Amino acid sequence: MDTKIYGIDQLDDIASWVIDKAGEERIWVFKGEMGAGKTTLVKSIAKQLNVVDPISSPTFGLVNHYARNTGEEIYHFDFYRIEDPDEVLDIGIEEYFYSGNICWIEWPEKIAPYLPEEFFLIEIAYLDTQTRKITLEHFHNA
Repeated sequence: MDTKIYGIDQLDDIASWVIDKAGEERIWVFKGEMGAGKTTLVKSIAKQLNVVDPISSPTFGLVNHYARNTGEEIYHFDFYRIEDPDEVLDIGIEEYFYSGNICWIEWPEKIAPYLPEEFFLIEIAYLDTQTRKITLEHFHNA
């Protein structure tokens, strides 16, 4: 487990650090309260991974598809509005998770029964308007 405290002005450095720590993980789970900065961090990570599409929170559509300049797709999920975890079966969640593409998941606790056994947890805690605490951890429950 790795932890850092950072200021909003250090977001690009934190994004680089997260990318480095993620390694070859394909499932990235972003956990944090509303307003902690999950989507803001995703945008910074996307920029550094050369995503060519505009980044936005997929709150209403559940999933956004982004293209990288390499042609690879990244899937970005926001499960905030999910009331029943089984709802994700309607969008073919397992096909996304096991596609081999990077998947960014916000509000993972809403779909806990369907999370893959292996993922990279990025937990963000709001400390004050300018400061966050980030904790990274690889989960391998095989």
